Amino acid sequence: MDRSSGRRWVVLALLWGAVLAIAWMALERSTSTALWARVVRDGLLYLVGPAALARLYGRRLGWRVDRRALRNTVLLALFVLPFYLVGSSLPTVRAYYPMWSVAPTVSSFVPHAVGQFVVVLAAETYFRGLLCVGVREVGFKSVFISPVVYALQHASKPPIELLLSGPTDVLFGAVDYRSRSILPSVVAHGFGLTLLDWLVLHPPLLAPERVAGWLRWLPIPV
Repeated sequence: MDRSSGRRWVVLALLWGAVLAIAWMALERSTSTALWARVVRDGLLYLVGPAALARLYGRRLGWRVDRRALRNTVLLALFVLPFYLVGSSLPTVRAYYPMWSVAPTVSSFVPHAVGQFVVVLAAETYFRGLLCVGVREVGFKSVFISPVVYALQHASKPPIELLLSGPTDVLFGAVDYRSRSILPSVVAHGFGLTLLDWLVLHPPLLAPERVAGWLRWLPIPV
């Protein structure tokens, strides 16, 4: 692919990404917030939308698995694991999660986890696929394209999560960029969120007061 066609693809991908983000935010205010409604909305906008564009123009969004991707998936998952473990004990996190009503039983939690994983897959396809791995032509700076939109769409989350959303987006994007695959962020985000929900549904691993004390230097409620 020549340089001019690469530039055209980048512009097209970013414009399409902007359209999808605007549509997502508009529908968020006017449609049901139930999990399966979210699965349909995010699946259409953030999964099918980018995939259709990539298929039409013969591009890749990082849906690949190889040795490098697997190695980086394990490393990223291990890196973020302590954040989920500690975060599950924070009062503001425990008050917010799970985002959708679910009971700590297999019959209730498994469908919840499957639906939520589809939402995560869609999000990663959009943020890390279309807006990062998919526009590699711009170089490593592609990892800085989506953090603003990512943070805006996390504005209703607990303050500590909002604070970390930008750096997390950059980290996930950097790992996926180096991997040429969105597998690392899909696994770290998807299974991490599932673990977080399961932990919040049970007594905290650490005393919430102790964890809050560790982070009292932060200028936000935890």
